[in-house]
Amino acid sequence: MANTSDIRKGLCIRYNNDIYKIVEFLHVKPGKGPAFVRTKLKSVTSGKVIDNTFSAGHKIEDVRVETRSYQFLYSEGDTYHFMNTDDYNQIALQESNLDAPDLLKEGEVVTIIFNAEDNMPLSVEMPASVILEVTHTEPGVKGNTATNATKPATVETGARINVPLFINEGDKIKVDTSNSSYLERAKE
Repeated sequence: MANTSDIRKGLCIRYNNDIYKIVEFLHVKPGKGPAFVRTKLKSVTSGKVIDNTFSAGHKIEDVRVETRSYQFLYSEGDTYHFMNTDDYNQIALQESNLDAPDLLKEGEVVTIIFNAEDNMPLSVEMPASVILEVTHTEPGVKGNTATNATKPATVETGARINVPLFINEGDKIKVDTSNSSYLERAKE
């Protein structure tokens, strides 16, 4: 058993007869009244995201998990196939288990979280950032760079991301997987 002081991003807990992963949390200490923790929980079975507030000191039941590295192979509809980088065993997961499936390209190494009790995969954690090639974007207008102007671009995985005007087709960019935003032009 853990309590609210143990809450951190990525922690898996048992709540309302389901297993949830903590996506966001915020410890709040108001000037008046007791402290509490505001959380955003994602169900690892259905992918549904809920907001919940725990009062300070509330007991939570954490789930013991193991992490393993897997390489993304390919997708078939809503099913994504991964291969263990250690023993080459393959598993197939549903799209709801992935945090950012639109940023996943073939060959990418991800971390899959397994429930230690029954060895069931709970969720897939992407690396903090991925490098993707821009496949389509409109050319930037010369002289329109005084502001932080952006334009939509399509990357090799099919995701649409807003990029600065100086990015052209064929450029490789670094994308933040937590919010699908442009970080920087990738160094070749």
